[in-house]
Amino acid sequence: MTTELMSKDALTPASGSHSASHEITFTNARIVLPDSIIDGSLNAVDGTITSIDEGNSYKGLDCEGDYLIPGLVELHTDHMENHYHPRPKVYWNAVSAVQAHDAQIACAGITTVFDALRIGMEDGGDISAQDMRIMADAIETAQAEDRLRADHFIHLRCEVSAPNCIEGFDLFEGDPRVRLASLMDHTPGQRQFTSLDALITYYKNKKNFSDEQMQEYIETSTARSKIYSKPNRKAISERATKAGMLLASHDDATLAHVEEAIAQKVAVAEFPTTMEAAQASHEAGMAVLMGGPNVVRGFSHSGNVAARELAEAGVLDVISSDYIPVSMLQAAFTLDRDIESISLPHAIRMVSKNPAEAVGLTDRGALELGRRADLVQVRMVGDVPIVRGVWRQGRRVA
Repeated sequence: MTTELMSKDALTPASGSHSASHEITFTNARIVLPDSIIDGSLNAVDGTITSIDEGNSYKGLDCEGDYLIPGLVELHTDHMENHYHPRPKVYWNAVSAVQAHDAQIACAGITTVFDALRIGMEDGGDISAQDMRIMADAIETAQAEDRLRADHFIHLRCEVSAPNCIEGFDLFEGDPRVRLASLMDHTPGQRQFTSLDALITYYKNKKNFSDEQMQEYIETSTARSKIYSKPNRKAISERATKAGMLLASHDDATLAHVEEAIAQKVAVAEFPTTMEAAQASHEAGMAVLMGGPNVVRGFSHSGNVAARELAEAGVLDVISSDYIPVSMLQAAFTLDRDIESISLPHAIRMVSKNPAEAVGLTDRGALELGRRADLVQVRMVGDVPIVRGVWRQGRRVA
């Protein structure tokens, strides 16, 4: 990293509340606009992009020919939970956990993140909805104290088949940071785990179940779904809509699932498991979201449709990092490299402009005049992008 890039703005949390006017200029950059790439310069004043020009007549931070792209907008990561609860029966200080998660997110180029918190828990688990509330409070504290590099919102992952789903939802009533709620049902034999063989492999490895424990889990989960899934799905969708939250469907597999999502005015179709469901969701105006690990690896770990197939069919709109923060940026460059119909600007839209606009954040997500100066300097070395600098609202955060 050059001396110029390590300026007085280096590693300064960006709250957007600084009193003095702040101006920053980037030059000698390959600037990735929504529909094209130009070699030139970008200027921002007080956190807002004020000019983008071809050529390098400006003086400023020399990007040395690296890409300059918008800050990534992440709609679904459950990565923070691993920092709070890193081992069985180990619970880390929640604010410290949020800071560790935030640092990893920012260094992956993500400047806006929807932290996914679970509600609807299994019996006997060592983490509860109350733990999710603790993490949400820690996000609020850390954001208020200007500790964080990225801008954080909350995404409630609502397991509608769980009897305590509504109880968990109640813990977040009136929380303005909650902007998105996803309707999930991981009952064996449907949606994500249509294949019981895939489910058995996944849960035996994750939870170390015996054959008897696995069978008991399948039977209990199926019985609960028959009782709770439909009423909880209806209640959560109605209450979320009333509270002004956007809705996401999760693991839709059939046209019936998509029709249900349309009726509930779902905005984001997360991880559809079949081409049929993805195409129908896209045609209905939902933003179809898939995971970066699926894109980079080339296939789904659950044996469902590959994200690259959806991209080739023109029905992939948004890429999420899911469980690997760095996968989001790598997935965008992978699509540009491997799929002829997808240019780099198109791929970058999937990790910036598209997710931002899917959840109503029209002030960010693109290098355009008047938008927030959330910026990432990226250099490609081999097939792996390297993040060389991150700015939120024009101030250096990583």
